[in-house]
This record gives sequence, structure tokens and C-alpha cells, in this order.
Amino acid sequence: MEEQTKAVALADVLADTGAMDALRERGPIHRVLMPTGTPAWLVVGHEEAVAALSDTRLSVAAMMEAGVLDGGKLTTDQRNALLKGLTNVDPPDHRRLRRLVSGVFTARRIEAMRPWISQLTDELIAAFADKGRVELMAEFATPLPVLVICELLGIPEASRDRFRAWSRAVLSGLGTPDFPVDAAVEFTAYLRGLIAEKRECPDDGLLSAMIQARDEGDALSEDELTAMATVMIIAGHDTTLSLIGNGIYLLMIEPDRAEKLRADPGLIPAAIEEFLRLESPVPVANIRAALSPVDIGGAHVEPGELVIIGLQAANRDKAEFAAPDRFDMARAPGHQLAFGYGIHYCLGAPLARLEGELAIGTLLRRFPDLRLAVPAAELTWSRALFVHRLNELPLAFG
Repeated sequence: MEEQTKAVALADVLADTGAMDALRERGPIHRVLMPTGTPAWLVVGHEEAVAALSDTRLSVAAMMEAGVLDGGKLTTDQRNALLKGLTNVDPPDHRRLRRLVSGVFTARRIEAMRPWISQLTDELIAAFADKGRVELMAEFATPLPVLVICELLGIPEASRDRFRAWSRAVLSGLGTPDFPVDAAVEFTAYLRGLIAEKRECPDDGLLSAMIQARDEGDALSEDELTAMATVMIIAGHDTTLSLIGNGIYLLMIEPDRAEKLRADPGLIPAAIEEFLRLESPVPVANIRAALSPVDIGGAHVEPGELVIIGLQAANRDKAEFAAPDRFDMARAPGHQLAFGYGIHYCLGAPLARLEGELAIGTLLRRFPDLRLAVPAAELTWSRALFVHRLNELPLAFG
């Protein structure tokens, strides 16, 4: 395991598919340095990722309580209000929170939004349809999921730009030396005020439903409500905007793929799975801290050490996927880990898939000659720890 004693910069690995592939060829787990300089283990093998995502000796709660995500810049109360949602708690707390939230975040509620999301998609496209050019990330991929998640939660229209700015600042700063304390505090303070308003005057939104959720007399605490709303706002739009941008990018660099989907729109759900696998919107799962000794892929992880599970790396593991770099809509579904695995599997995965299907399908139908407006080599990618998406995606048509 000599190779694994040489820590590499995590950001460099996540930003370079070739470097990630080379690392995985040398073994399923390696030493890395987080942007803060903190050492960690990075799991890049699919089998090992599935095992790690299911291992109760690896704790998201212990990682969160240690201040890994905010660099210790938040107080315990501030951290709980921002981060102590489903993604950062262990059982039995996790089971309790998921039971309360899943009762209101239902497949029926999501499917009922299909006509409205389709209408919203058409309205956003109408704003640039006559221009012959669009910067897809700013003009379409970002506003669509922001509007959807804010509508779902019941967030006032006047606040939505602020929510987008706060959530982007927090997400980009997680796990870095530059965690934006001011944005985090403003974000949670606003949410506390909004929760108080919804408690007095409930509406049909998900936030009101979570306030009213009860299970044998149990309910979400104030911190839990705030943290759940935070994670839904951040994950509920950022994963989807990355999926839309990454999916269109994969179609534009190989136009034959887009033509196949135009000829047979029924293939779009299968294409969504390949978009998620090849360019996973969230490159790593939430970080874990070892509670006791754990052996992963031949490496011995000591108590207190951090473990980062590479979702994108696992999704390109040739031990799990034949020809993993090939875009294959006939690939058997169900193995990709873009939304995680086990108890922390993303609650919003059905909503992200629905938005991606409607957004990408409508773009392909409306613009039969949609194409990149710049060479693919000029496109740049975010280097944020929990984000894998293009900074801009200029497209031309007509």
C-alpha cells in the first residue's frame, strides 16, 4: 500500500477525470488532502464505495460535530441550524428525521408538479428562443430548479434570488478554508423567520407540511426544520442544475446522442441515468469520520480519520461497468451511485430525475440544431468539493 501513503490534493483529483482514473487503477482507496489541508481517505472503487456508504462505523454526525464542513468557524448552535439535517445525522436520529420528512415529501406530491414544471420550462425557453444563443447555466439550468424547489417549499418569490446566492455561497465553501460564515448565518436567520411565519399562517408548501408533521406525538425541532429546509434548498436545486448542464454537455459533444433522443424520446430516462453516471452532479458523498477501526479496500482506517466516498469515481469503475467511459443507454440501470446509497440515498432523486427529463427533453424538441457555441476545450468546470458542473455552457441554435 505504499502508493496510498502519498497524499494527493483532493480538488486536483476531482477536477481531472484522467487523474481520477489513474488513481483508481492503482487501488480502490487513497490518501488525499482536503482543500483545508486536512488529510482524509478517498474511496474510488465501486464495491468499496457501496460498502463504505453502508458502514455504520463511518459517521456523518461525528464529522459534522467536528466542524469539518465549516472549518470550525461556526458555533455549535449555528452548525446545528445549518447542517443538522438528514445528510449529517446517524441512526437512530436519521430514521426519525427521514420518517417525519418522507411522509410529506411524497412521490405523489412530486408527480403532481409535472404539468407546472413543464409549463415553467416552456416559459424559461421562451425568454431566449428568438435570440439564437443562450448561456444555458445562467439562463435555464439554474433558474428552473430554483423556482421549482422554492415553489415546493413555499418560499416567497421576492426571496428567491437571495436564497440562490446564499445556497451557492454555502455549497461552494463547504470543506474549504473560505467557508462563508456571514452567508450561512443570514441564510439560517431568514429561514427561522420564515418558519415562524409559516407556523402562524400555514400554506400548501412543503415547509408548512414539515412544521405540521407529527409521528406519534414527535415533531421536527426548530434546528431540524431549519437544517432540513437548508439542505432541501441547496441539494434540491444544485444537483438538478448540474444534471441539466452536464447532460446537455454530453449530448452536444456527441451530436448523434441527441439525434437518438429526438428520434425516440422514450430513451430519455435511460439517458438521464448515463448523465448521472458519467458526469455525476455531486462528485463525493458527505464526508464520514471513523468511529472505530475500519478496513476498506486493503487500507486500515483509524478512529477519527476522515473518509470521502467518490461517487463519480465509483461510477466510472470498470470492475462494475463494462466500458465505463462509453455513453450507453442500454446499460442495465440501478448500479450508479450519483444519488448515494443506503440510508442516505437522496430523498429528492425522483424530483431531480423529473426536472432533468422535462428540461432536456424540451430543449431537444424545441431546438433541433442545438449546438455548442464555443469549442468544448474552452469550457471550464467548478472546483468546489461537492459540485461537479460547468461554470458556463454557451449554446447556439437557429
